[in-house]
Parts: sequence; C-alpha cells; structure tokens
Amino acid sequence: MNERYVVGIDLGGTKIAAALFDAQGVMVNREQRETAGVRSAQDVVDRIIALIRSVSGEKPIAGVGIASPGAVDTRKGIVLQGTNLPEWENVPLKSWLEQDLDTEVQVVNDANAAAWGEYMRGAGRGSSSMIYITLSTGIGAGIVMDGKLMLGAHSFAGELGHHIVDPSGPVCNCGGKGCWEVFASGTAIRNSAMLRIAERPSIIGLLAKHRGEEISARHVFEAYALGDDVAVEVIDRSIHYMALGLANVVHTFDPDRIVIGGGVSRAGDLLFPALIAKTEQLVMKAYRDSFSIVPAGLHDDVGLIGAAALCGHLETGMPAKTCTTVER
Repeated sequence: MNERYVVGIDLGGTKIAAALFDAQGVMVNREQRETAGVRSAQDVVDRIIALIRSVSGEKPIAGVGIASPGAVDTRKGIVLQGTNLPEWENVPLKSWLEQDLDTEVQVVNDANAAAWGEYMRGAGRGSSSMIYITLSTGIGAGIVMDGKLMLGAHSFAGELGHHIVDPSGPVCNCGGKGCWEVFASGTAIRNSAMLRIAERPSIIGLLAKHRGEEISARHVFEAYALGDDVAVEVIDRSIHYMALGLANVVHTFDPDRIVIGGGVSRAGDLLFPALIAKTEQLVMKAYRDSFSIVPAGLHDDVGLIGAAALCGHLETGMPAKTCTTVER
C-alpha cells in the first residue's frame, strides 16, 4: 500500500510515450499517444498530463522524468528549443507540470536520459564512467562521470556529434564545418554511398528497391556483408571516422565504457569488431585496453527508462523533493 511509483515520459515530434515504473525499476504499464495535429506547446503539455494520469491510474506518483528533444535547461526545467514540435520554445515544462500534478518533475535532454538509462539499467551497468553515443540520423551523446550525469554549466554538455574532426570537411546542420556527425552518422553513411553509386555500379540500390525503401545506412551495411566494393569503401571510411571521434572521446573523458546505440549500432558484428580495433589503434598507448566499446542494451524504451531512473539521482542544484530512487 505504501509503494510509490515513477513515470517516465519520452517526448517526440510524432508521439509521446509514457511508462509507469515501480521502485525496483520494473515497467508495470506503458501507453503512447500521437502528437500529430497539436496546435501549441500547451496542447502538448495537456496531452502529457492526460497520459501521465492514464498510465498511472490510481497508483501514487512520487515523481515524473521527461526526456525531451532539443536544447533543455535541466536545472530550471525549461525546454529552450524543441525539435519538430509547434511553438516549442522556452517552454517551462517543469513548472507547468508540477502545478497540475503536485509532484516533482525533472526534464532532461533525450540523449542524457538515454545515457542514464543505459548506465543504470542497460549496457553501462557496472561501469564507473560511461559515455553513451547514439549513431543515427545525427550523433547524440550523454556523459556519466564517476556515477553522475554531466550536465555542464548550461545543461548543454554532451554535444559530441559537433566536435570537429576535419576543419575542411562538409558543412554540418549546426552551421559548422567538419563535425563528427557529417562523417560518422547514419546520414553520413547514406550520403557517402549515394555519391559513389551515382558513378559506380553497386548492389546498394537494388537492396533498397527490393525492400521498397529509400537507401539508408542499413542497406549499405547489407551490401558490405556481401562484399560490394562501394559499400566496403563507404563503411571502411565511416568506421575510420567513428573511431577517430571515439579516440577523442577516450582522450578527453577517460571512460571505462562506451555504449553505442542508434540505428547504426544494429549493424552488430559488421560494425563493432572493426570499430573496436580501429579505436584501440588510434588512442595513445596508455589508454589501450582501458575501456570497452559495447552495443546499447535498452533500444526503443531507453528514453523512458532513463527519464524515470533520473528521479532521485539528478543533481540540479535544487533541493531534493520526493522522487523515489529507482534501484540500479
């Protein structure tokens, strides 16, 4: 009767997912609603509140953790600039929700939530200092140092996809040139393949056509497994840049574990052995064998799990309230 629960929210441009967790971190209920057709930030917030009440039922809620895309001021609980949501700028999400729900709410960038989820409940469990990196459309990251999620002075820490690996490289969506993201993301793999197959024969296009899909990094990896010359060239180059970025990460943070998530990580054995070997080759001798590189373990629910697990763990410079501790 005295058990209290935590709700995790994964806020996206097309959907909102919510899950109810007990004090041991077990997901006991999950629901999802679309955000299509919403007209304003307040409409989205109203939908979040309704979803929280629905997923929790009559159970007492000790806290709510929200993983939000875009730039988030975690200390103030403000979404400074959202992604793919209408009018989503300087939204005081924490205060709005706390007024309606009468419980503590913590708001964090979705990559940071994913990092904490992997650290607490996934592939980072048991590490002391872990870097989580998602290789997908872009590159996102979260940093856990000595058991604490690193926020930075303005809650912006972890934008590793935008550290520069080649100043003469292509222009990135952020406006910079030669960011890690433009060389090592899933989009980068696709773009590199598209340039080459316009000039040389390759089975990449045939594999995509067979599935009725647009060419993506997945098709490039499939062609790579079959020995396609273009795919081999693209993937070898991409792994080089992935490893170059990871070597910078190792030299900067000295983690004992790097967890790789996102769509590109699903290439599995086509990616990880070569990536591990290349990274070990690029780091300084003292760092070799001091860290492991492993695939993420939580997949689609990582944001929900991480957001919920942050309740009671996230140091924001504000007094702790009543969030339960979700056990590691």
